[in-house]
Amino acid sequence: MNRNPAPPPGDSYDSPRVRALLGTGHPNGHEVPPERQVFVNRNLRMDRIQAVGFDMDYTLAIYRLGPVEGLAFALTRDRMVEKLGYPEVVRAIVYDPEFVIRGLVMDKQTGNLFKMDRHNHVGRCTHGTRILPPDDIRRLYREEKIHLSLPRFAWLDTLFSLPEASLFAGIVDAMEGEGRTVDYGRLYDDIRTTIDTVHADGSLKNLVRADLARFVVRDPELGPALHKLRSGGKKLFLLTNSAHDYTDVVMRHVLDGVLPEYPSWRNYFDFVVTAARKPGFFSERRPIEELSPTGEALGEARSLERGVTYQGGSLAELERLAGFGGERVLYVGDHIYGDILRSRRDSLWRTCMVVEELERELAWLETKRPQLDELARLEELRARLGDELSSRRALLNAVERRLDREEPAEPDRAALEEERRRDKEALDLLRRAHRDADARVAALEDEIENGFNRHWGLVFKEGHENSRFGEQIEDYACVYTSRVSNFLFYSPMEYFRSPRAAMPHERAGLPLAPFGDEHALPRAAARPSRASKP
Repeated sequence: MNRNPAPPPGDSYDSPRVRALLGTGHPNGHEVPPERQVFVNRNLRMDRIQAVGFDMDYTLAIYRLGPVEGLAFALTRDRMVEKLGYPEVVRAIVYDPEFVIRGLVMDKQTGNLFKMDRHNHVGRCTHGTRILPPDDIRRLYREEKIHLSLPRFAWLDTLFSLPEASLFAGIVDAMEGEGRTVDYGRLYDDIRTTIDTVHADGSLKNLVRADLARFVVRDPELGPALHKLRSGGKKLFLLTNSAHDYTDVVMRHVLDGVLPEYPSWRNYFDFVVTAARKPGFFSERRPIEELSPTGEALGEARSLERGVTYQGGSLAELERLAGFGGERVLYVGDHIYGDILRSRRDSLWRTCMVVEELERELAWLETKRPQLDELARLEELRARLGDELSSRRALLNAVERRLDREEPAEPDRAALEEERRRDKEALDLLRRAHRDADARVAALEDEIENGFNRHWGLVFKEGHENSRFGEQIEDYACVYTSRVSNFLFYSPMEYFRSPRAAMPHERAGLPLAPFGDEHALPRAAARPSRASKP
């Protein structure tokens, strides 16, 4: 017996008054552009979130990728020539921001870079920057399952790692172009060590600090978005791996003076923890230290207070001192492993991933809407053509068996011969149509993917599948978005709902969508929400 029957049309959710309200749009009349939406993998009720924590680099502080990654590239490249004895030809290599994307894998055994789908199937692959043909890819990577935990592979899941991949490929090209033998494992280790040094000794950060406007975006909507969360009763905290002095300089540039109610960036946050050493922060047990205004350690913190900066610590200590934790905390970061994966594995914190690449990819896909719609129709047509081909082959085989085995009388044979002729003609027509559809699909996919990035295609897709990078976002981020200020478009009490997940058998009979659901994103996306600026 159905204890909760659906109300008849005209009642409740289907009433004319409700439909009229839904048709009027938001009182402010603003729709959220697709590239500014928050997308949902797992339901998230913001009314149950007590505190929102933020990473800084590439989260609150959005870097201009070309300039800052080009600077890291140049500093690392020159230091490898000067300190590690790499040949002068290396100094001529320039950073190509179009060549590298997040989600690539460096193979320290072969000198290759490759991109995988969610099944760890290697799709595109280069040796240095030279694209490898399909036969070479099959020979290298189709005989065994790729395990990224092996020392042979380096998974590039952060924006910080883009210069490493570009320099790795560039040095392979340059040195092998001169006939030199390259130890790929040593090359990777040298790049990794050198770029870590460039970050750690202040070489990179000092140059960024000297010209913040060139390297760091000042988003005018970030302050209002944080204010909106605070106005909704959320406590806000900053949890970053950056040191106290660098954090202060960058955050002053990003937030000071944006809103008159918050003359200092510190006024937005209930507490600030620097030098957190994530991902160890989520699994180890270390005390949180209080810092003086000039950055000297004052000893173990006994509480977390506004206006005071702290360093180090651990998840358990932060929750103990803050008095909140678990599913009442939403943590916002850009790094799958350091910010998202470990917080999901080692805590109950809810997670939001900032994926800067979303804006560019969604804007590109919007320009390709006619091609995507055509591709959707062609995918459905190909499925129908495939089914019809199978059916026609079966009919033709049955006719030929009767002709070959049953020796029918002459009139019957003539009728069967005519039937065979018609079936063959239909099969030829269907095969040509299928080939033409295949060719058009390939042309559209090439236009959509390679038009976005001729080396690697779309960031979130590899062929028809989610890329491994896209799959990890879906697995480990409760919600994801292109920038923190996108929360300005939503209520602090928003209920972010994921669409009902459907297995293939549940989608039987529905039109097929190209590139997965939502054309280029992991399958669960937020419903189109309307702006609700204060």
